[in-house]
Amino acid sequence: MAHASFNGLRVLSLESRRAIEVAKLIRTYDGEPLIVSAMREVPASSHKQVFEFANGLMHSDFDLVVFLTGVGVRTLLNVVETKYDREAFLTALRSVKVACRGPKPSSVLRELNVPIVVSAPEPCTWREMLSCLDTEFGDSLGQFRVAVQEYGASNPELLSALTERSKEVIKVPVYQWALPDDLQPLRECVLGIANGSVDVVLFMTAVQVIHLFQVAEQMNYVNELRQGLEAVAVLSIGPTTTEELRHYGVTPDFEPSRPKMGFLVNEAAQYAGRLLDEKRSKMLNLGPRGGVAAATTARDVEEQPAPVKRVAPSTPAMAGFRDGLAAFDFLHEISSRFASADSFHVVLNRIVDFVSTLIPCDSCFIYVLEQDKLLLRASKNPHADVVDHLGVKIGQGITGWVAQHREPVAIASNAANDPRFQVFRNLPEDHFEAILCVPILCASKIVGVITLQHRKPYDHKQQEVRLLSMIGFLVGAEIERARLEDKNVELSDRLETRIAVDRAKGILQRDLAIDESEAYRMMQRESRQRRKSMREIAEAVLLSDELKTVRGTIEQKQHKG
Repeated sequence: MAHASFNGLRVLSLESRRAIEVAKLIRTYDGEPLIVSAMREVPASSHKQVFEFANGLMHSDFDLVVFLTGVGVRTLLNVVETKYDREAFLTALRSVKVACRGPKPSSVLRELNVPIVVSAPEPCTWREMLSCLDTEFGDSLGQFRVAVQEYGASNPELLSALTERSKEVIKVPVYQWALPDDLQPLRECVLGIANGSVDVVLFMTAVQVIHLFQVAEQMNYVNELRQGLEAVAVLSIGPTTTEELRHYGVTPDFEPSRPKMGFLVNEAAQYAGRLLDEKRSKMLNLGPRGGVAAATTARDVEEQPAPVKRVAPSTPAMAGFRDGLAAFDFLHEISSRFASADSFHVVLNRIVDFVSTLIPCDSCFIYVLEQDKLLLRASKNPHADVVDHLGVKIGQGITGWVAQHREPVAIASNAANDPRFQVFRNLPEDHFEAILCVPILCASKIVGVITLQHRKPYDHKQQEVRLLSMIGFLVGAEIERARLEDKNVELSDRLETRIAVDRAKGILQRDLAIDESEAYRMMQRESRQRRKSMREIAEAVLLSDELKTVRGTIEQKQHKG
């Protein structure tokens, strides 16, 4: 068991999409999970705005498109391709400036080979998004026509700020958040918090807060809910959720060091018990809650907001995990990326995202050895367009040197002055100050390289080098597993083809009274003339024979009848 522990506390989460995962995490830290979905995703009431946006984009009506969620990117594309050509839309999207709020939309856009100009850093609120846009575009933003992909609920602060700064802003809603069809579980949550049968509440989105208080309002139980939250440990995943809690008169006890579910649950397990003891002890000393506490309003809290604590990161590589990120947690995080049923490219992109959260960097690349060349297979900032095309020979440049010598290289500054450095056309290394490269190994063989790059000097700690090297071993095993799987599929396909061809030859020999070689040549001629594979020709012969058998059986039954 990890050192952090809930010690049996009852932990409520209102998560929907990742309900199973958060329940497992809570159990991992010896908590009793109470998982109740607070929302459901529904399509936008009309796709008119999406179609108008797509049409405008393909007619060059926009200069900047802002994506706020990964699900929003996928949903937008799914809606657009019901009316327009998918590739035409993506080509138009690649021709404008694209900004993202955090890693999730960035990951989806990289899969689509859409270049990203601006990516907001953590905690990925509208404030970070706006600050990055100001820094990147400055006064030129005033001439931009901007489209903003919305999710669930509108973001009036971001829209208002962009309207002030730009020439034109339109919003593109693709899905909305609604209350669950069955509200009884949420009603029980309100009652459970109010009567003290919950110890810890984890709020992971602002919509969870809104919906919980909406249900409480329907029950005429808002004050009781607010008072109940004063007696439990209330945790907010980040500033946006904290703002919504304050709007309803609730100040969370703390935010995690990083706005991610794993960090939130880990740090809740470390500190919630102590917080709960302090809060309940204080309430006992003060006696029954008086009218002042009960009458606290959202306006009072907004005018005098209490500071919200945030867990301090312990190391750059292990930010937020005060226990140093126990081995169990790390393995859970990394293995969940490998265990998904997604394609090999998607898995590698998730590893790139994970590495970038562990070790602060401006770019992360995974090169995979293909014959005698390292081929770029996954990339985070920049050059998503050269994935699967950019190649480096063994021994060339720092990346090639690492592959040749099978040992890591960490350069804190002036990477271009290193004797191993080599300028390659279109290779992003040219513009970076610090570089960390580690080999990807499997069974002592080189299968690739992981490269991190920094625009400013960065002194890589030994712990970070070892961490990335360990990830290299895991990625190496995944690459070899994927290759073996491809070989197995290929061999299986060959075997099935051979079996089908042999059966078809037997049928032709029987029906046409020809030998095996003539039957095979006949199938070859059909394959060339019809431009079909031998397997397709064989399956056609087998199907024809089955139909004849069925027809014969039917005729026999009719004759007997």
